[in-house]
Amino acid sequence: MGLDLSSDVVALTQAVVDIESVSRDEQELADAVEAALRRLSHLEVTRIGHSVVARTDLGRGERVVVAGHLDTVPLNHNLPSRNDGERLHGLGTCDMKGGVAVALRLAHDLTEPVRDVTYVFYEAEEIDDVYNGLGIVARERPDLVEADFAILMEPSDAVVEAGCQGTLRVEVRTRGERAHSARSWRGSNAVHAAGEVLRRLEQYVARTPVIDGLEYHEGLNAVAISGGVATNVIPDECVVTVNFRFAPDRSESEALVFVQEFFDGYDVVVTDSAPGALPGLQRPAARAFVEAVGGTVNPKFGWTDVARFTGLGVPAVNYGPGDPMLAHKQEEFVPLAQLRECEQTLRTWLGAVPQAGEAGA
Repeated sequence: MGLDLSSDVVALTQAVVDIESVSRDEQELADAVEAALRRLSHLEVTRIGHSVVARTDLGRGERVVVAGHLDTVPLNHNLPSRNDGERLHGLGTCDMKGGVAVALRLAHDLTEPVRDVTYVFYEAEEIDDVYNGLGIVARERPDLVEADFAILMEPSDAVVEAGCQGTLRVEVRTRGERAHSARSWRGSNAVHAAGEVLRRLEQYVARTPVIDGLEYHEGLNAVAISGGVATNVIPDECVVTVNFRFAPDRSESEALVFVQEFFDGYDVVVTDSAPGALPGLQRPAARAFVEAVGGTVNPKFGWTDVARFTGLGVPAVNYGPGDPMLAHKQEEFVPLAQLRECEQTLRTWLGAVPQAGEAGA
């Protein structure tokens, strides 16, 4: 299925949404994006796996990355998309194919931007970090993501969301001794022992630090629990999986120390970890962009690849259409007005205001 990048941003979003691209199954959409971008003579296009990078090379004094992931979470009876005249409903409309479509429109139209632009459309953001396409591009071709500033088109209700929280996932394990359930006193029940782990979590009080004037809200939650051998056996092991979303003023090592101390006395094993990113609003490029989009800034709750750019030394913010609270929900949607607003704002900031009647205006 081909993509017409000259079409209105709403129509383009709908076309992108209707190409199913659950994580690890992005090839069809990546092929369509690559084919459409290779038709544009003002861009240099590179394909790595199922990620596509397109760059202007005009010798401008500043380079900006505009990035978005192509994948979605699994289907939940929410495809094909549906346009009700005010909102586009369907899988990925909010997270984050609306943002991808905005970037594709800009890539098509901005042949002479005042800033050089690198557009990155990447695979596998919604799953384990080892598959993340932006990470793979950064490792294999770091030159492709060098920039002065980066904009992640993650849903942010069309306002800037600065920084992002870090994430740490651990397994908290309790141990017991197997026995026949008819003679339970001969063993020790590891599932019962997990009750204390859950009680500690119930009593957790979230920390809410203020960083660069933005209030972040940490969270420590059980997200899964497993245990049991058979219905007539006292279990000798139980595992509670806990996710810690920590504010960006903590490092990964500091977050781990907090969790280990919180679960003192228990076996704690790390299964996944990613750093947060400080807002960085004092950086000139970030300040200029915030001013260009109206001056409103919110903290980012959750992890995004803003943290990856920060690690690469590139200041970055989240800015895109859609309410982040709808991400991953069955009923997700993106307001049509926000698609047009984000396109127009970025078009203006990148230095090429469309003429009256131009597609996407």
